[in-house]
Amino acid sequence: MTTLHEDALAVLSDWAAPSPEAEASRQRFLDFVRPDPTTVWREHTGGHVTASTLVVDANAERVLLCLHGRVNRWMQLGGHCEPVDTTIAGAALREASEESGILGLRVSEAPIDLDVHHVHCSGGSSLHYDIRYAAIAPAGAVELVSAESSALGWFAPDSLPEPLADATEQLVGPALAWAKRV
Repeated sequence: MTTLHEDALAVLSDWAAPSPEAEASRQRFLDFVRPDPTTVWREHTGGHVTASTLVVDANAERVLLCLHGRVNRWMQLGGHCEPVDTTIAGAALREASEESGILGLRVSEAPIDLDVHHVHCSGGSSLHYDIRYAAIAPAGAVELVSAESSALGWFAPDSLPEPLADATEQLVGPALAWAKRV
């Protein structure tokens, strides 16, 4: 059985970076994850892998964003990997389902982006090495605000809400493009 760490390495190794900047991020992730199997867990001091998802509506016209309760910015759904997770894509799907209340999401096979950002976790200041996916919601899906969010909303790409979290807007184009292909 493959461990979550092994899956993270496979995902990062196989990901086709769409630009030289993305390739540099991919290498940074590999350099961080490769030497230490505990980098996929929140307990890893200084930084750890997280998984997030930008959910797209069934018509591939709008994206679902959450107003994060602690950060007070609009962003995609996601968070820490948990012991129940066997794959990074599965962690991204679990987080998106839990935080949106939407069942039946279809997650992309490959990430659409990688991003490293500073956060203040329960253990103090940390880096999140966020592996980002897209997911498409089933027709008629109705979102339900979770305890982690102040609000959820569907937004067209030309009317994203403010304040928007850093590096969220860059997910919209790739997520919508993927959703239109599936």
